[in-house]
Amino acid sequence: MDLRAILKALKFGIMVKPQLKDAGAFAGNTYFDTLGLSGLLVLFVIGDTDIAAGSDDTSTPPKLEECDTTGGTYTAVSGATLATVLGAGDDSTMRGIFVDLAKTHKRYIQVDDPTAGDGTAGVSMCVVAIGFPSDQMPHNAAGMGLTELVEA
Repeated sequence: MDLRAILKALKFGIMVKPQLKDAGAFAGNTYFDTLGLSGLLVLFVIGDTDIAAGSDDTSTPPKLEECDTTGGTYTAVSGATLATVLGAGDDSTMRGIFVDLAKTHKRYIQVDDPTAGDGTAGVSMCVVAIGFPSDQMPHNAAGMGLTELVEA
């Protein structure tokens, strides 16, 4: 399969819109529909930051959660948590979580309550999802230009 065909087969979505957040929850956190996909790469694109950001609070690393319906109760995706919170030393980096949808996963996935601490400027970030059909799967963090890649 050529590169053009691979790119046309991918599904993209914004899970957290680009924004600068200081003290509190990021606006616009939304789900990504994985129907028909076999893999999902969630990219945390970090701009400037002077304070920690995580899920639920600033001491819990960002993580993903899933649900069978868009408005139901979301639960944690096992193993889909970054190693650490995003912090002041993470300017201009990307981190990723890869979810193998061939394992038992629910249809809708979102970031669990992305939250920034109270700093001088805050955290500049967005979260982007890339869905992969069964025959186009990513390989490793370095090959994707990422600082970190977590696989769940």
